[in-house]
Amino acid sequence: MHHRLPAVVLLLALALAGCASHETPRNVEAPEDGEAYQARYRSPLTEGISGFIDSERCIDTPPAATIVSHPGLPGARGAEVLSVGDLLQVFVEQDETFSGDYVIGMDGRLRLPFARPVAAAGQSPAEVEAAIASALVAAEIYGYRPQVSVLLADYAEADVFVSGAVFEPRQVVIGGANAQTRDLVRQTSRGAATTSRTLSAALRNAGGVRPDADLARVTLIRGGTRQEFDLSGAVAGLPHADPVLIAGDTVAVPSRNCFQEALMVPSAISPPGVTVFLSNTAETVLANAQGAIPDAREMRYGTRFLQAVFGLNCVGGSKLTNANRRAVLFSRNPITGESIVIDRSIEDILRRADRDEFNPYILPEDAMACYDSTVISLKNLAAALGIVGAAIYVAD
Repeated sequence: MHHRLPAVVLLLALALAGCASHETPRNVEAPEDGEAYQARYRSPLTEGISGFIDSERCIDTPPAATIVSHPGLPGARGAEVLSVGDLLQVFVEQDETFSGDYVIGMDGRLRLPFARPVAAAGQSPAEVEAAIASALVAAEIYGYRPQVSVLLADYAEADVFVSGAVFEPRQVVIGGANAQTRDLVRQTSRGAATTSRTLSAALRNAGGVRPDADLARVTLIRGGTRQEFDLSGAVAGLPHADPVLIAGDTVAVPSRNCFQEALMVPSAISPPGVTVFLSNTAETVLANAQGAIPDAREMRYGTRFLQAVFGLNCVGGSKLTNANRRAVLFSRNPITGESIVIDRSIEDILRRADRDEFNPYILPEDAMACYDSTVISLKNLAAALGIVGAAIYVAD
């Protein structure tokens, strides 16, 4: 029976194979020193106040000096400003030939019969009224300036370019009405109003502003002119500038190069929510069907790490190994593009009085996973012993 001793050694080796070492993840950035995007990425073993570390890193970015500022930019105060595709109702006094519905062409001009085209995109209805009257006189259709009335009947969609400190800098389409939002009574009425072709709508469609955004200097560029807007009130529920945009507008959001906790709240310019990608909660299973859960979950913008851990069912459990469960957060620095992995002992963080200092905010497209103890559970250990024991018995 001497051959059984090596078998027992093999048995213990196989059982202990379930005890994995838990090596601390390495990162290019040094979160333990507060050098990552959020100071709260720091390890609970380090010292320092997260809010203070974040504020110390704030650097103001000067605005671009190559574009001339123009404080009188049309639409800058929420007034009506026309864009490509807008539907206009034109009335010329006692003249059915020129009165009617017009759509602004792709070149931004309004075309009247028997008269030269009139520039309309980027103009106010009052400016278009004056231009139409001048065009009719220039065409010698009228010997005097006729009375002209222009009403904006329907806002069209507008392609707008958004760059800078937003989560998804890109070209966005804002405005317009679809089958769900179209109101026939409003569509047949004279006049129009919109809340979907505004600066705040463009920022939301670009993923929302990042926590490092400089909201005091959001820049709108239109046709070579530039104007800055202070949108700080948006995150505090206060009135703020929200101009109407037109096709071809460019919006630039500068960065302060630091994390601002005050911006991590739902608002008119924040992300609509946070999509978190996750692996199997708690203990994994052998078959995908048994562990099937949604691969992503929507959370409120401003959710913190511990809130997400509870929401993903990572806390508690009936097994002995649940007490040492850990949660791992995969995030990315939106300024540098560097990825970062944060590893936390759930029970240790829960019991710390200073837990807020090491409880980071969840950002869009983050990923999370929960790990049980690195020691194999008694149930799995017993199963392993039984399988190996049966193999030894068969071998004998």
